[in-house]
Amino acid sequence: MKVFITGGGGFLGYRLALQLLERGTLAGPDGKPAAITQIKLFDAAFPPNPDPRLLCIKGDIGELEIIEAELDRDTASVFHLAAIVSAHAEAEFDLGYRVNLDGTRNLLEACRDMDTPPRVVFASSLAVYGGKLPPVVDDSITPAPQTSYGTQKVIGEYLVNDYSRKGMIDGRSLRLPTIVVRPGKPNLASTSFASGMFREPLNGVACEVPVEESTEMWILSPGKVLDAFIHAHELPASDWGTNRALALPGITFSVGEGVEALRRIAGADVAKRVVFKRDERINKMVRSFPGKFKTDRALGMGFQADKDIGSIIEDYIRSEGIRV
Repeated sequence: MKVFITGGGGFLGYRLALQLLERGTLAGPDGKPAAITQIKLFDAAFPPNPDPRLLCIKGDIGELEIIEAELDRDTASVFHLAAIVSAHAEAEFDLGYRVNLDGTRNLLEACRDMDTPPRVVFASSLAVYGGKLPPVVDDSITPAPQTSYGTQKVIGEYLVNDYSRKGMIDGRSLRLPTIVVRPGKPNLASTSFASGMFREPLNGVACEVPVEESTEMWILSPGKVLDAFIHAHELPASDWGTNRALALPGITFSVGEGVEALRRIAGADVAKRVVFKRDERINKMVRSFPGKFKTDRALGMGFQADKDIGSIIEDYIRSEGIRV
């Protein structure tokens, strides 16, 4: 079977591809395990020297003709991760809509021409929530995004639902928590500091945190997110019903608690590299995202969260070979 990953040159997309190579199979259209014969990555750029088993295609997801040309008609599985992230989408309105909305519609339109409706896993976001929210958000809350990024993502969810209802795809949308800890360089997400406040100090560099210490965030580690993408794909359509979107399980931590966990694990000299310098634009945006969830539906479907922020930091230290 063939697999197509948009955003395949990015942090999560590329690691998902490597994990799929190691796994070797995915559920086919009949629900039975099928050997993966090709993984095609679609993105604007890729890591240097990508794995030769991966087919890397540079392109613009905003161009329907390019997607139609590169998405083979016999592709059985599509993971849609391409996006302009939160603060970037807010700052560049037209670009955000071109990639996050037009790109999603282009991909779904291309899927209509497939030999068999593919399974489509769409990476949505907790940014779909906003406005006046209860202390704990659950599955009954209707999304009311307060950012362009959140608006684009919730429209994408509705499109996935409608194309699935029409039998054009077998879709499922995952509302991702903030991903912590991302290795590499900071990106333009409003929540990028949530990784930077651990990554940079552990690498001997100071990190400016633009929000208050009391700010609470709903987070998940990269490993758990990759597991969630694959688990969502493997679940049968009957498990999803008519609502193909859900918030993933995660854990709540306050930024101050994160600093204390870093101090406990890596020492005071590392923790003091976290510097609070409030940016009201970022602070307001992050504060609009809910920090606590009750994810009974996702847990009942077998999705899993991390244990705590300490275990996430320790896993990152081990995976990156950092000495503390």
